[in-house]
Amino acid sequence: MSRIILLAPVVALACLVGGCSDIYYDRRDSVSLQAGDAVEANKVVHIIDPWPRAAANRHIPADGQRMQRAAERYRTNKTTPLQTTSTSSAGYSSDGGGGGGGDSK
Repeated sequence: MSRIILLAPVVALACLVGGCSDIYYDRRDSVSLQAGDAVEANKVVHIIDPWPRAAANRHIPADGQRMQRAAERYRTNKTTPLQTTSTSSAGYSSDGGGGGGGDSK
């Protein structure tokens, strides 16, 4: 009986460590030679600047005072709830009836 008690934690630890196998990381979607897309990997290696020109624009227009007021409203919990939009002009009641062929006993 003591042999089973000693063996159980060893088996449990082996199962946990088995989840950290490299098999998962070898099968990820990426551009690498191991993923089977060597042609794409070679294309990427030869690209001088892979980023579009707009990515180099570091001037992000923002209004600091407006952002500060928004953060203050959020901090004091004085935000306005979002308005829900609907594409239907039909009015539905919120009585939870759901309508339609349920069994009534």
